[in-house]
Amino acid sequence: MDQITIKDKNFKVFISSDQIQEAVAKVGQQINKDMAGKNPLFICVLNGAFMFAGDLMKVVDIPSELTFVKLSSYQGLTTTGVVKEVIGLSESVVGRNVVVVEDIVDTGYTMQRIMDSLSAKGAASIKVCTFLQKPDALKCNIQVDYVAMKIPNDFIVGYGLDYDGYGRNLKDIYTIVK
Repeated sequence: MDQITIKDKNFKVFISSDQIQEAVAKVGQQINKDMAGKNPLFICVLNGAFMFAGDLMKVVDIPSELTFVKLSSYQGLTTTGVVKEVIGLSESVVGRNVVVVEDIVDTGYTMQRIMDSLSAKGAASIKVCTFLQKPDALKCNIQVDYVAMKIPNDFIVGYGLDYDGYGRNLKDIYTIVK
C-alpha cells in the first residue's frame, strides 16, 4: 500500500519494512557489542515501541531481561508537553544497566522523565535506544545512545506509531500527505 487513509488524514509510505528491519539489525548488533557481559534490563515504552522492541529482542543475543512501562504525552497529531505515567515500572533497577527502548524521540520530554525516574531509582547506567529520532524537534538536553533512523519533524504512523490509536499495526512507516 503506497498510500492509506487513517481517520481524516492521508499518508504515503516513508520507510519500508525492509529498511526498518535493516536499521533494527544494525542497532541490535551494536547493543550486543556494547552491552556484552552487562546483563541489561531493557525497558520498552508502550504503546509505540512494542514492534521495535519485539524485533530488537530477536537480534539481541546477550543475556538480558525485558520489561514494560506505559507513558502518554500525545493527543492527536501533537505532543501535549505533559508526560503521564499510565503503567509504572514493577522491577527494581537498583544497580542495573538499563536500556530504555522507545519508538521515537522528538521533543525529548518523555525520555527526560524516564531517565530522571530511573536515575532516582538507582540504575547503575541508563542507555537510550530509539527507533526514530527527530533532531529538529528536540527540546531537552538528553543523550540518545542508539538511533536506528533520524527523520525530519513530520508526523508519521505505522510500525507501532499511531494516529489517535490507529495505524500501529502497519509494517511500513507512513508520513502525512500535505
